[in-house]
Amino acid sequence: MSKYYCLIAGLPNITLEDSKLVYSVADFRTELSGILSAKDKKLIDLFYLKYDNRNVLAYLKDPNAQFDERGCISYDKIADSYRLLKNEEKLLKEKIPVYILDFLKLYVTEELNEKKDEEKAILWEDRLATLYYAYAMKCGNRFVSDWFELNLNINNVLTAITCRKHGFDKAEYIVGNNEVANTIRTSNARDFGLSDSVEYLPDLQRIAEEEDLLLREKKVDSLKWKWLDDSTFFKTFDIENVFAYLVKLEMIERWVLLDKATGEKTFRQIVDAMKKGSINTLEEFKKSSNK
Repeated sequence: MSKYYCLIAGLPNITLEDSKLVYSVADFRTELSGILSAKDKKLIDLFYLKYDNRNVLAYLKDPNAQFDERGCISYDKIADSYRLLKNEEKLLKEKIPVYILDFLKLYVTEELNEKKDEEKAILWEDRLATLYYAYAMKCGNRFVSDWFELNLNINNVLTAITCRKHGFDKAEYIVGNNEVANTIRTSNARDFGLSDSVEYLPDLQRIAEEEDLLLREKKVDSLKWKWLDDSTFFKTFDIENVFAYLVKLEMIERWVLLDKATGEKTFRQIVDAMKKGSINTLEEFKKSSNK
């Protein structure tokens, strides 16, 4: 297993309360270039694939949409893969994550069969997220796999609590197929049947009671930050600590860009959507939870 003594020893200390960026997420990727082993680079790339997910969804909505350059996959690869699948042609040999290909196949199939129902619109974000989490959790690194599952579980628990509060069918909004997701879908218990399997459930229940969106988000990030610290305590110079540092940088970057007005606006959008009973009720909630 590779050790990164010089890299990690030279990284500035950071906290969730930092108001300035020592690295942007994009800058840190450049910093890591040429340092990581091929195996460890794949683990870091799993993090950046979240931006590719956004790019894929943006492309399907508008082929001329501006791409997030933090992604790993070029516009041409996404566009060519979609075009070839749509025309039932052989895919290029260029590598693209299998879960994205699977997602594009699903999308093309629905598109060709014209299975479009405005009242029961397919939540493509949820389908892609399900495939992404499953893909990432099979990475072979216990820490990275656990990190993605932690995020999946946190988002699903908070989503379920929000659904129950506003009278929505939680089964329609739960993402993924791990044990926690499946338990939430089928349980009517107050704790969703998770008290014995999710040790941080009480923390999430308290967080869900917070009405201030920004404060709630900060508490979620604090929970995740602590998990990262605890899980890398004995992995100081390993790839796990590099991955954790990257995740922390993203948290700081997001908070530096956020302000109270933005948070309140997002919260009002969530409440308005719930009142309207839209099928996309929790879309903004999930986005704000870093799905």
